[in-house]
Amino acid sequence: MTDQTWPDERLVTAAREGDSAAIAALVSGSYPHVRRFAHTLCASAEDAEDAAQEALIILYRKIGTLRASGALASWVFRIVRNECLRQWRMMTRQLEPVPDLAVASAEDEAVRRLEAGRVAAVIAALPTDQRRVLIMRDVQGYSGRMVADVLGLSVAAMKSRLHRARATVHQQLRNTSHPTQERSGHDD
Repeated sequence: MTDQTWPDERLVTAAREGDSAAIAALVSGSYPHVRRFAHTLCASAEDAEDAAQEALIILYRKIGTLRASGALASWVFRIVRNECLRQWRMMTRQLEPVPDLAVASAEDEAVRRLEAGRVAAVIAALPTDQRRVLIMRDVQGYSGRMVADVLGLSVAAMKSRLHRARATVHQQLRNTSHPTQERSGHDD
């Protein structure tokens, strides 16, 4: 069984004063807490490991700047939180489309807006549970695990709702994309 307590204040004080053995013990003693916190906050296991490593590196480099020995946990958790947020921002920037430098015609822009409006209307008509999953997964780009965790679902339940939502959107868009076919049978 692992020790679930943070390193004591004497060790933190010695580390703040530059004792290299104390710094090493402080970093290794903080690791389980930092890692566990990162896994609850970051979008993926890889991001959590990166955030935990970054927090421990900062702890190692800047332990001398910590003002109060008792503030270690909140200081390190703030570092982890900031690192997870930084990674999330980087991920969302990568998901943004690269702007097309070609100027669209007014007709192209009107068609694009009509299509976006159709898609938005179909998504808005979905049941709330399906709409939330679809938006978080496909629009916001969250991982399946994160969507499931945020919504309090199992991954299997999240995948089922996502599949139903995508199938409904696909079917509704296909049904509304050919209005002339629907009317052609009633024109007699």
